[in-house]
This record gives sequence, C-alpha cells and structure tokens, in this order.
Amino acid sequence: MARTAPKEDALNKLKLEIRNKDLGRLYVFYGEELFLLEHYLGQVKKLLLDPLTESFNFHRFHTENFDAPAFADAVEGLPMMAEHTLIQVEDIDLFKLPENDRDRVAAALSDIPDYCTVVFTYTAASWKPDKRMKKLWEAIDHHGLIVEFPKQDQNHLIAWITRHFAARDKRISPELCAYLIEITDGTMTSLMGEIDKIAAFSGADAICKADIDAVTEPVLDAVVFQMTDLMSAGRYDEALLKLRQLLKMQQEPIQILGAIGAHFRRLGTARTLLDNGRNSTDLQKLCGLPDYPARKTMEAARRFSAPFCKKAACLILETDYKLKTSYDDSQRLLELLILDLAREAANG
Repeated sequence: MARTAPKEDALNKLKLEIRNKDLGRLYVFYGEELFLLEHYLGQVKKLLLDPLTESFNFHRFHTENFDAPAFADAVEGLPMMAEHTLIQVEDIDLFKLPENDRDRVAAALSDIPDYCTVVFTYTAASWKPDKRMKKLWEAIDHHGLIVEFPKQDQNHLIAWITRHFAARDKRISPELCAYLIEITDGTMTSLMGEIDKIAAFSGADAICKADIDAVTEPVLDAVVFQMTDLMSAGRYDEALLKLRQLLKMQQEPIQILGAIGAHFRRLGTARTLLDNGRNSTDLQKLCGLPDYPARKTMEAARRFSAPFCKKAACLILETDYKLKTSYDDSQRLLELLILDLAREAANG
C-alpha cells in the first residue's frame, strides 16, 4: 500500500510513526531546515538501533562508497543480535545512476524486508526526482514517505527560541526573537549556535539587544536591509558605515552588490504591489519570502517611490558593469552607489 502523503502532511505522518514506534521501511528526508532533518533522523536511529550492536546493523552509504550491488546486499542482510537494520544513503542522485544500477535499486526498494529501514538524506545535494524513470520513481513513491523539512515560519521559530533560552535559564522577548531571526539566516541550525553564544555571554536573566549584537554577526542580507532602512530615514552616514561593516566582514564586493540588487528588486516589487492595493502575502508568493521578511519589505517599500525604485535598479546595473569592467576601486564604487541611492531617495 502506498505511504505517500502531501508535503504538508508527510512530516506529521513521520511524527506519528515515531510516536507510535511503528516506522515504515523507506523514507526520503530533504529540505532547508537541516536541524529538523538531523533531529528526526536521530529519532529514527534511536528507535531502530541498539548502541551495542549498531556497528553491525547500521549501514551508511555516501558519494564515495555507494555501490548499487552493495546497497542491495545491505537491504537483504539480516540483523545481527538485534531486530532491525538501518541503511542511510547520503546525497546520492538515484535518478542519475546507470540504468542497470537504477533497476537494481528499484528492485531492492520494492521489496524491503520487515526488519530493514532505508533512509535517503539530502543535505549537501538536492532531492530532484525524475518521474520519467518510472520503475525507480514508482518504487519510491509507492513504498516510501518523502518528508520535506522546510524553514519554519516566524511564529514557530519565536516559540522555539524562547523554549531554548528558557532551558538555559534565560528570558527573551518575542521582539528580540524576531530580531535574532532577522539578522541570521533564520534556520534552526544557525539559531541554535547563536542561542548558545548569547546565553553564555549574557550575565543577566533577561536577554537584551546588546547581548545579541555583541556575539552575533549579521548575515549579508540583514546588513543590506539595515542599510536601506537607514537610507530611507535619511541617515546616510550610518548607511555608509553599514557598507564598511560588510567590507570588514571580508564580504566580496560583487556579493555585496548582488545582495543590494536583490533587495532593491524586492523593494520594487513590493512598491508595485502597494500601488495596486496588494499586501505582504502577495509578496511572499511572488518572491518566495517568509512572512516576517515580506512584511518588513512592504513596510520599507512604503518609504520609497516607484520612480526611485526604477532609478535604483539602473544605478545598481551601472555599478555592476563598472565593477566587472573598470579598474576603479571596488569599495569606492560601492560607496558611490550608496551616495547616489541616498541622493535619489532624498529627491523622492
């Protein structure tokens, strides 16, 4: 019987199977939120493996050692002094295997013994099924549960951050949770590291913004967002300081310009949506943004006119051309861009 489930239901199905200690035979784990992926992979291991016999019954394949016959043998191999075997296959693009290997893998996945569970994990590579290869795809689709671990929305993350600070005997406000999400990449993996650093640094029961700023280095997009906010408020000197902060962080000028360009494209899109009576939900759909950045971008777009957004796009393109073709100093070109954008913003 097929075990497939819609994307939004697959994770809940996995949770239920773990809670009931009734795991299936085949899983595919993928997605941006590696913290969750590793967490649930750990739960699967905990249920199926005994630490005393794990070395006999846990088989791990990756790009350097994957071999279709060896994989098929591992699926068939009986557990030693235990009830289960677990096979983890990391970052293997099954659909790019030679045809004979694909057929062998498909046959193995179509008849996994009751004592064996196979988990394909995709962390460094993408999960890209090719449904034209019917034999392999149908084996996975019919027998497996494909679970995506996406980035969590802001409300989930705020509750999660609050719980993890509380576990370290620290309090943090929802506003500061949102700020921490804003200046990081918003993944649990990154946030967990920042939570550890902030909690260790803070000497008080309640976390304050100074604690976060002292030990957390903002990601490129966050600093670019802060820079445009300063420009919209007419604080051009501080916007230049933000640019210099990025350069001190060893960010490549072309990457900085790319982030500035992407941000202003989103601002231009948001301005167009505002002029047509649309909201942040529409921006989320068009640009693939989570809820919080979409709302922040819409708020920022209210402070810029449509003509300014068009002019900004032209200035960014001109700077991009100069960065790639002239011998002018790249830092100077970026600083001139910020000054030109500030002048245009001041003119409306």
